Amino acid sequence: MTICCDSCLRHSHLIAHLSPRIAGILDRPGRRVSGVLRLSEDELIERVATQRPDGARRFVEQFDFEGAARQLEEREVLGICQHSEDYPAGLLALDDPPRVLYCTGTLERLRELLAEPAATIVGGRRASPYAEEVARELGRGLGVAGLTVVSGLALGIDAAAHRGAVDAGGRAIAVLACGPDVVYPQRHYALYRDIRRKGVVMSEMPPGTRALRWGFPARNRIMAALGEITVVVEARDPSGSLITASFAGELGRSVGAVPGRVTGSHAAGSNRLLRDGAAVIRGPEDVLDEIFGVGNRPGGPPPRAPADVLEPGLREVLARVEAGDSVSQIAAATGQPVAYVRAALGQLEREGYIVARSLGWYERAAGG
Repeated sequence: MTICCDSCLRHSHLIAHLSPRIAGILDRPGRRVSGVLRLSEDELIERVATQRPDGARRFVEQFDFEGAARQLEEREVLGICQHSEDYPAGLLALDDPPRVLYCTGTLERLRELLAEPAATIVGGRRASPYAEEVARELGRGLGVAGLTVVSGLALGIDAAAHRGAVDAGGRAIAVLACGPDVVYPQRHYALYRDIRRKGVVMSEMPPGTRALRWGFPARNRIMAALGEITVVVEARDPSGSLITASFAGELGRSVGAVPGRVTGSHAAGSNRLLRDGAAVIRGPEDVLDEIFGVGNRPGGPPPRAPADVLEPGLREVLARVEAGDSVSQIAAATGQPVAYVRAALGQLEREGYIVARSLGWYERAAGG
């Protein structure tokens, strides 16, 4: 289905056509995406196609609108240009909103997802187990609360947040640097399939376009513009996640970060955001408070009893988990049989207080 004008569709296809040459410009240090993507067709050709401008001009002159629209139908992709009333209003705040947004799914589903507030969750690709658990808990809790979880389907934090939302039956939007019908990274095919079936996969690049490096910071601005808040779970300094947070700040949106280890580099960027005034995010409740205000949550994650209401035996086992003890060490420290400890650990895990890390080892869950 196509809800876009000829000029916008042609312009987006011209960007895809020139994408390899755009990479040569945007991959240089200090170059901003907006400086290129807001150019007119003539300016794009003059600035980017310096070696073969005639070929780019012929591409524009011979552009087949009907053929491009037919391709969208064949690949079950929806095309919406910025002149349509269904174009996401948040993207119009950008200096360079995508001329066309390509989305999987139906227009009705897109409207449903955009009707609710969204939270963008980003972080490093090589995330720690702790950070991935936090991201999953954020995705799960926000999904249960009815918010739309936006991320980039990348390795690490992005995928964990999306998986949490999808597994909870929540709403999810994945923003890609390639065409919306291209699975990237390929190892996330199952997650891509689930989001495409239950949510929306979107991109400013036409179907079939492969991912190039410049496309990732470009898609970051879209993720920032879609969210009421951008939450960075764990990020190095510098990192693409900080670019997303920077876009969010420039748009006047909230920025939050999850506290990370101060002794390593994995969370140096997200910890810097906290130092510079980002909201401290400890769980889904903090995100909901940032969006709706304290005490005004629209429901929120399922309530979890505070640890101090647990029976003494469970509290003692939970305390030993926090101390980093294994099953056998917990049994020795508490004087309880190993069978009791295993049963207690199972109950604590079912109720969301802890998560299993490896055989015989547990860790306190995010928000637990």
